Amino acid sequence: MAYEFLEGVDLLPQIPGASAPSIAGLRAFVAVAELGHFGDAAAAARVSQPALSQALAALERNLGVALIERTTRRVLVTPDGQRLLPAARASLESLDALALLADSDREPLAGLVRIGVIPTVAPYLAPPMLRTLQKAVPAMLPEIHEDQTARLLEALSTGAIDVAILALPVGAAGVAEVPLYDEDFVLAVPAGHPLAGGEAIPLTSLVETRLLLLDEGHCLRDQALEVCGTVGAREAGSARAASLSTIVRLVEAGLGTTLLPATAVRAEGSAELGFARFRSPAPGRHIGVVYRASSPRAHEWNLLASHVRAAVSGVAEWSGGVRVSGAR
Repeated sequence: MAYEFLEGVDLLPQIPGASAPSIAGLRAFVAVAELGHFGDAAAAARVSQPALSQALAALERNLGVALIERTTRRVLVTPDGQRLLPAARASLESLDALALLADSDREPLAGLVRIGVIPTVAPYLAPPMLRTLQKAVPAMLPEIHEDQTARLLEALSTGAIDVAILALPVGAAGVAEVPLYDEDFVLAVPAGHPLAGGEAIPLTSLVETRLLLLDEGHCLRDQALEVCGTVGAREAGSARAASLSTIVRLVEAGLGTTLLPATAVRAEGSAELGFARFRSPAPGRHIGVVYRASSPRAHEWNLLASHVRAAVSGVAEWSGGVRVSGAR
């Protein structure tokens, strides 16, 4: 959700005792409530902190209730604020929808689009995706935010990002999902490992390896553990890392093996690394675009998904184990 409003523009009714909320006040309230900090909310709204505080105070006077409790250490939403927050969000979503309808000549996806991407997708999908978007929508200004799933979903709910590319299903309320592609997991092993070059190894082969996984919080770690659980394999526990690239370097050093998504194989491959593909049906994951179900720009996010699928089609040609999805 956009928090921006015009500093210095008084949108309050100039009638003594008026109770109608202003747009500026609503945006200030939602920003503070969702970001939990006046400074962060002012930065997101692109106004000074005093201007934001004044807009919020005016809203509270007009409504006759305290929405935010200000303490020396933190910002709390009052019970009345919690009760009114969903209506404030809905009002701003409706205003955004009105603006979009009025601007019917605007090119879809033109302007700033903030795209969240999980770390196990971003290095491999972002380059071809951005090249495709540059050609297909030159008026678009994509901004990539790389982070873990939980934080991206939080950013999506607060309006800090517009869409996110995540592993599906996300299991979160209030979001819509558009599938992009399915990809297999590939076993990465040190060069010279007995499994290197295998094209149809059984999943039970994992039991005989020392599996290295990402740190807590990465969805790929949870997916790998789920795969391991089906055959009784376990994490080696000797090392963890925050990125796939680091895990791969540990595999090259002979510390163990790891599961890589198929889109990462070309980028992470080296002379010190070998790969093995699993017997069909291979384990894998589903990747898709996620956006707020209340967004008035749903048609644009589906259009964005179609452009990303076009980028993925090129990746699929050389990676193998990647299948582009159809729109739901």
